[in-house]
Order: sequence, then structure tokens, then C-alpha cells
Amino acid sequence: MSTPFPFTAVVGQDDLRLALLLNAVSPAVGGVLVRGEKGTAKSTAVRALSALLPEVAVVPGCRFSCDPAAPDPSCPDGPHEPGNGSARPARMVELPVGASEDRLVGALDIERALAEGVKAFEPGLLADAHRGILYVDEVNLLHDHLVDLLLDAAAMGASYVEREGVSVRHASKFLLVGTMNPEEGELRPQLLDRFGLTVEVAASREPDQRVEVVRRRLAYDDDPAAFATRWADEEAAVRQRIVAARELLPSVRLGDGALRQIAATCAAFEVDGMRADIVMARTATALAAWAGRTDVLAEDVRQAALLALPHRRRRNPFDAPGLDEDKLDETLEEFSGEGDEDPDPDGPGGGGGQPPSSDGPEADGGSGAQPEAGDGGEPQASGAGAGEQAAARASEPFRTKVLSVPGLGDGAAGRRSRARTEHGRTTGARRPRGALTKLHLAATVQAAAPHQRARGRSGPGLVVRRDDLRQATREGREGNLVLFVVDASGSMAARQRMSAVKGAVLSLLLDAYQRRDKVGLVTFRGSAAEVALPPTSSVDAAAARLETLPTGGRTPLAAGLLRAHEVLRVERLRDPARRALVVVVTDGRATGGPEPVALAGRAARLFAAEGVASVVVDCESGPVRLGLAGQLAGELGGTAVTLDELRADSIAGLVKDVQRRAA
Repeated sequence: MSTPFPFTAVVGQDDLRLALLLNAVSPAVGGVLVRGEKGTAKSTAVRALSALLPEVAVVPGCRFSCDPAAPDPSCPDGPHEPGNGSARPARMVELPVGASEDRLVGALDIERALAEGVKAFEPGLLADAHRGILYVDEVNLLHDHLVDLLLDAAAMGASYVEREGVSVRHASKFLLVGTMNPEEGELRPQLLDRFGLTVEVAASREPDQRVEVVRRRLAYDDDPAAFATRWADEEAAVRQRIVAARELLPSVRLGDGALRQIAATCAAFEVDGMRADIVMARTATALAAWAGRTDVLAEDVRQAALLALPHRRRRNPFDAPGLDEDKLDETLEEFSGEGDEDPDPDGPGGGGGQPPSSDGPEADGGSGAQPEAGDGGEPQASGAGAGEQAAARASEPFRTKVLSVPGLGDGAAGRRSRARTEHGRTTGARRPRGALTKLHLAATVQAAAPHQRARGRSGPGLVVRRDDLRQATREGREGNLVLFVVDASGSMAARQRMSAVKGAVLSLLLDAYQRRDKVGLVTFRGSAAEVALPPTSSVDAAAARLETLPTGGRTPLAAGLLRAHEVLRVERLRDPARRALVVVVTDGRATGGPEPVALAGRAARLFAAEGVASVVVDCESGPVRLGLAGQLAGELGGTAVTLDELRADSIAGLVKDVQRRAA
């Protein structure tokens, strides 16, 4: 077993370490979501936390980690008699993004269940994580059906496996910790709200601190055991402090004054529901216990708000996470002094919002320069042309109709186009290829019935063999790749026109977020095209690139189409099952270079030859229209819509109608 990096050796990241420690003190806080750029010790800190958790007492031989003092009466390995148990370290169980449903919740032996009526159950990760940590790296990339199962288990504290009339239930209470890079997409709101706390992390921009990070990492890589030994005393001290805080926690008093501050803060920031109030109360109580106090102070309420509210204030993926600290301070000040009198903040155990310090420079906890949001449409090549316009603001987004790609796909689970999936409506049965995941009961019985006499059936049970088993084929929905190809040349520089175009594209981006699509953005202007955003699930990143997109210069339409074609070619190699829709936003003009119109036509025919679904948004305006966008749509094998038609019906509704006619 490898030696984990010591928790106390993590440089800086104060908010991250504090949030993890508060959950160690009080698992009822509800877990932590860690958001941040890659390479910021997110996974390192989470994996190190498990070594600090106190040991848990379990019933010997129980695969579901029952507490010997109060065993689960419905445990599949039970019933257990209360008594002395054995102690083991708390577990940290990792849920891979590509895990199957059976791996998460466990699997029933369907053959034995049908033939013998025996609940032969193999526990999954939810059973392993009971009374420990369930860690999901890249949690924002988790498939929807696994998210649903996590939500159910987190809400009920138990996991249920229901399959063909056979039911198994077991306790599953765990500390949910997830890490994610926001550039790869956001979480579903339902799962986001299940995390008690959230922390934004970023690499320090201080040279001294970065030097210390590298120094410690190199020392750990050279000799992990020796490095861990150097930090053993600090680790033991934090472990003892966690135990002491857990023992003190029931004695912490949450007075009426602190409760009113919590309620007023949640109301002031207009968070949905009551979960935020409850999480803030539990977090403030844990902060007091961590500081060795029995009273909750205003500083505990403030720190709890900074950890528990930012991710609950987002109304759509284009809203930036965060909290207005001036507004927070005003709210706390307005409701201070009501209820109980606070004890001396300088007394014993002050400073509840500080994690244990580590040797070496202190980090700024995520301050410093943020990752660049992208340069929008700044040209990378010369020839952008004079008269470049500042970026126009997008008009207000609107709700779009469902956009779908024709046919039946095999892409990743989503909510847009029809596809063959593991979840959805049952459409037939087949012999299983590999492990059986979804039994088609009627087809299985039909396959086994003719052989019962030959197999010597004598009892009530059906004699079922593996060759009889049939896998249910299902039809659900998949996510698609929506690739926007946006003309940012001088002919598009009219601010009112560009504002309407950006508003329409933002509307589709919001729809793509809700339907679990990937999006990409190619822009062209001057003498070249660039990939402003490679295909990603982060629609808010696409919105940021679009918002800052300036206009000006010539119109290299062919370059834009060819760059989009290359993006699709590369994406097919990475994700061959995901089908694409190309949305070209242009007035159809092509300038610059020899025969620009003919070259653009040849580039467009590449898409038509490959059967790529496409639509052209005609941005041409004025009393005289050349119809160039319509000609381009014909070359693409798609259709065109004017901006007026776009605002009346939306791109999505048009594409759906076009694809229905093409099917």
C-alpha cells in the first residue's frame, strides 16, 4: 500500500483544508465540493484526509460495516446481535467516472435469484463507503444515472437495489467529497446542492510558496515513507484535535442570535430551500468545536456562509460563483447583538476558521491571478484589418425548443437525441455481450421454458442456465456536440446585429447545459480562423469566449469551415460515438485570398459529404439581400434562417424541423 502525502504537509489552500477538517469533525455538514484548476492539490488533500479520521468500530465479518453498538436491523449480512466489535481505519472509496451502476450499488446474482429465490448480493462502492468517505474525482463528468443513485443514497442514508422483484437494502451514510475543473463543465443543480460546502482553489502566484510546494513534492517522491515520518507529529496532533472536537461538538451551543444571523444571511442571498440554513448551522457549530469553544460566534457564522452559500446562489451556468462579502458583513452587522451575548473572541480556542498550520510559507488559499478567460476572438494571425470594433454585449437569452439529431445514436448519456443506452425505454432483448446488466425477464423465461423437462425440473423453481439469460435493449437520450462557427469579421460589426446573434447562441448554450451536450466555438476574422474553445462540457466557458468576441477585418469563411471540419475530425477520434451539429453564424460573405467564395463552397461540401447535420444563421441585413447564407446552407446540406426568423422561433426549433425533414 502506497504512503499518502501528509495532510499537514499541503502548502496553503487554507479554505480547502478547513472545509475537509470540518467534515471530519461533523460528517453531518454534508461533504465538500472542491472546484479549481488542474494541479492545485485537490485530490492530494482529499486522499490525505482519510489518514486523519478516527477508527470506526464494525461488526466482525459484516460486509456493510455495521456499528456493533447499533447494528442495522435490515443488513443483508444480519441480523447482528449488539456487542463488541473490531476497529478498523475509516475508508476512503473512490468512484471512477466511468463506473457501472452495478459497481456503485452492488449486483444481484440474477440466475440464483430466479432459480432459487436466494438474494445473493455482491456489495458495491456505496456499501464500502458506509461510515467513511466517498470520493469522486471529476464529479462533473459523472453520468446522469450514477448521479441519480448518489442523490438517492445521500438523501436517504441507504442504498436500494430493486431488480425483477428482488429487493436488497443496506445502510449507506458517507462523507461525499468531489473535485472538479469548472472548465470541463458544471454539475447538475440537484447534485450541487447535496454538497454541504464548496471551495474554490487556485495555484498561488507567490514564487516563495510555489518553491515550497515543489520542494515538498520532490522530497515526497524521493522517499514517501521518510517524508511521512517527518510529518508524523503534526498528523498525530491534528488527529487528536479532530477527536477532541468530535467529543466537544454535542456541547456546542447555537444561540438564538447566531441562528437569526444564519437565517437572515440565507434570506438576504435568496438561496433556494432550507438546506443552506441547516448546513450553515452545522458548519458554524463544527467551527466552534474545532476552535475548542462551546459557543458559536459571529465569525463562525461568517466563515460558514463563505463555505456553504456560493454554490447555492447560481441560477444558471453563466452566473459566476461567489459571495458578495460586503453584503454579507452588512447582514451580519444588522443582526448582531440579538439573542445571546457572545463570549470573548480572544479567549481560549479563538480562530475557529483556521486550519492547522504547516511549515513553510502560507498559501493565500486560492488568491492570485485567475486562469485566463480566453481572448475571445483576438486574431492570432496578421491581417485582422483596421476598424476593429469592441465586443458587443449579448441580448437577453431565451428558452429554446428541443434540438435533436436524426436517427438513433450510441453516444454518451444525455437528454437530447434518441440513442441506444443502458437506461430508458425497453425496446427488445438480445443475448448479453459480457456481464448481464439489465435482465429482460420475459425473454429469459421464454428462452428457458422449452428446456425444463430436459433439465429435470421437479420443484417450483425455474431451471435457468446462463445461455437463457437475455439482456434488455433500451432506448434513451444521448448528448451531442454542438459546434458553433461564428463570423467575427467587419461585415458583422453592426452592434445591434451582433448582440442579437450572441443572445441566440447563449440561449442554445444554456439549452446544451441542461441537456448534457458538449459545445465548441470556432471564430473567423481577418485572414484566419481559430478555435476559441475546443469541444468541452463547460458551456459557461463558451459563453465567456462569446461575450468577449470582438469584430473586424475580412471574412475568411473557408478558413472557418475548414477549421471546424478539423475540430470534428479530431473529436471523432476522441469520442467516435458522439454525433455533431454544426451551427454557422454568418452573413455568407467570403473575402480575402483567391476565389474566396468558391473555396468556401468546397469546404462546405465536405460537411455534406459526411452527413454532418448543420444550420446557417443568416445575419445579412438591409433592404438588398444577396442570399449568400442560403447558398452556403445548400452547399452544407443544411438550411438557413434569418435573424428575424431566429428571434421568432430560435435556432433550436428550426434545426429540429430541418432535421425532421431530412430524416
